[in-house]
Amino acid sequence: MIIVVKAGKWIAKHRFIILLLGILLLIPSFIGMAKTRINYDLLSYLPESLETVEGQDVMVDEYGMGAFAMVVVEDTDMKDIQKLADQFNKVDHVEKVLWYGDVADLSLPVEMIPSDLRKAFYNGDATLMLALFDNTTSSDEAMNAVGEMRKIASKQCFIAGMTGVVADIKNVAMKEVPIYVVIAAILSFLVLEITGESFLVPIFFLISIGVAIVYNLGSNIFLGEICYITKALTAVLQLGVTMDYSIFLLNSYEENKRRFPGDKNRAMGHAISNTFKSIVGSSVTTVAGFAALCVMTFALGRDLGIVMAKGVIIGVLCCVTILPAMILIFDKPLIKSMDKVSAFITKHYKVWIVAFLILLIPAIYGNNHTKIYYNIAQSLPQSLPSNVANSELKDDFDMSTMHIVMVDKDMDAKEKKAMMSEIDDVKGVKWTLGLNSIVGSSIPESMIPDDVKSMLQGKDTELMFVCTKYESATPQVNKQIKQIDKIVKSYDKSGMVIGEAPLMKDLQDVTDIDLTRVNVISIAAIFIIILLIFKSISLPIILVSVIEFAITINMAIPFYQGKSLPFVASIVIGAIQLGATVDYAILMTTRYQKERMKGKSKKESVAIAHRISMPSIITSGLSFFAATFGVTCYTQVDMIGSICELLSRGAIISVIVVLTVLPAMFLIFDPVICRTTAGYRVKKDKSKTVAEPTA
Repeated sequence: MIIVVKAGKWIAKHRFIILLLGILLLIPSFIGMAKTRINYDLLSYLPESLETVEGQDVMVDEYGMGAFAMVVVEDTDMKDIQKLADQFNKVDHVEKVLWYGDVADLSLPVEMIPSDLRKAFYNGDATLMLALFDNTTSSDEAMNAVGEMRKIASKQCFIAGMTGVVADIKNVAMKEVPIYVVIAAILSFLVLEITGESFLVPIFFLISIGVAIVYNLGSNIFLGEICYITKALTAVLQLGVTMDYSIFLLNSYEENKRRFPGDKNRAMGHAISNTFKSIVGSSVTTVAGFAALCVMTFALGRDLGIVMAKGVIIGVLCCVTILPAMILIFDKPLIKSMDKVSAFITKHYKVWIVAFLILLIPAIYGNNHTKIYYNIAQSLPQSLPSNVANSELKDDFDMSTMHIVMVDKDMDAKEKKAMMSEIDDVKGVKWTLGLNSIVGSSIPESMIPDDVKSMLQGKDTELMFVCTKYESATPQVNKQIKQIDKIVKSYDKSGMVIGEAPLMKDLQDVTDIDLTRVNVISIAAIFIIILLIFKSISLPIILVSVIEFAITINMAIPFYQGKSLPFVASIVIGAIQLGATVDYAILMTTRYQKERMKGKSKKESVAIAHRISMPSIITSGLSFFAATFGVTCYTQVDMIGSICELLSRGAIISVIVVLTVLPAMFLIFDPVICRTTAGYRVKKDKSKTVAEPTA
């Protein structure tokens, strides 16, 4: 620890050099931020080994297309629709627009068009087109193409499909993300001002953390690209999570100034030394929580985990370099006294244990029954163009999406027809469309127009479209996909069912496994870290159990509210809340252990630990709440809003549980803690049990 004290004194002495270097490092960081690509398609994070993903790659390689949009045109003359289709065909990266005008004479009465074709593309006053793009769903090219098509389209034209959803996510996120940062900073500043006595110290807190956020975002250039959810959450999460370290450091600095009056450099050196265990322990557990996300098969977890773990490490470095250099000129304490409240809580510890036991069962029940949704479009406002178009598609054609069946090109024609007939009979299927459907079985293959043939037939495979009335990511469509896949495999073992709904089905299957995996690994990792920090078997069990109780309450609340959560929120919240808020428990435990090793009684040790830790825990929790709650109130994207709502509520719940249940646990299990912690030996006297350090 002497080395740490010397390092702290060196930082204090060379504070101007440190600040100058910090400012200069912002330049490459801003350049890195500008050059890091943002990915707006969550489905692109599915494992490449999945059949649905492999099928998408074949689509791009063989057909030169990776995505499609369904265009609904209402109350429009056929000639005008033809003009519209021609205009769409001229848009960059639109490979082809398919509608019945491609294979039928517009002068023919609608009744004379082949029934399969008529059913697929025409219904009353509404006409359907398929716009095929030459790149994947989330590519910049496909999203730009949708944007151009929307400019061309009339008020009676609606462009549905996943690329439109992704484009809307991009448009909303680009507008909202800068506002998230402003809201988080303002609300965190207000919390620090309310709980503190110095006006300028919170400003320096925010500057230090802001610099760390810029460093983190800039260093993402080495990843090439990050998800829009990662970008949206990075600043607010890093602000909320790393605020702890700033508060812990400053409180220790205030305490050490009383030990070394008139010598700020020495006080800061000892402040860094004294808080080293808490800050390192806290940061390591937080990093472990984020790192646990990296084991997800769904690669968004790795994306968010790497960026946030990196952000925590950068935040710690800024906290012990840039922040001390800035706060050395201040000498007022930050936190007001809360001694009376602390004394009340520790005195009535039995009440909090009873409350814990009463809440446990409904919390577990609610947590296990909270509903999860996987439809990405559901996370956006219904007023956005993509959702309006999806609604029109449902109203006019009673359909929600299309599957694509990919089979061997050389499959016998009779087998193709029989397979499509079986698929037609699957519940919820509206129609199937292949080469024979479009041109009729009586027309020889040699007479099929090349542009139509090239869209549906590649070098080795052939495509068929299956229209479903079921929405993506529903039990009905998932059951339907299983049935269709079984039929396809019975005719062609290498056949695939791909598209938006099959991808979302795989998303659900993959993330259901990830949820359990992430929770187990995050708990195990943090358990081991706490075990190593405190050299105790019992303390990791107590600390992890207390925070897991808070997480269970948090996840149960949506069930009792009658709300469903987006799948991403349900996966990441456990690891993030555990990693971020176990810091509060570690802070109190560190002081409790220190007092017990000095020979104080369990009640006195708990009282001191609670009184000293309470102001820091409350300020830290409120800052985390403030950083995330504002985003919850502002954002239009439920995927982001739900995560921030859970985090903000989780921060408050964790603070309450740590301040009430944890000290009660210490008082009840103190004998067990003393016997299961290295470096203790229990000494009994007539009035109390005292834990003493071993020689």
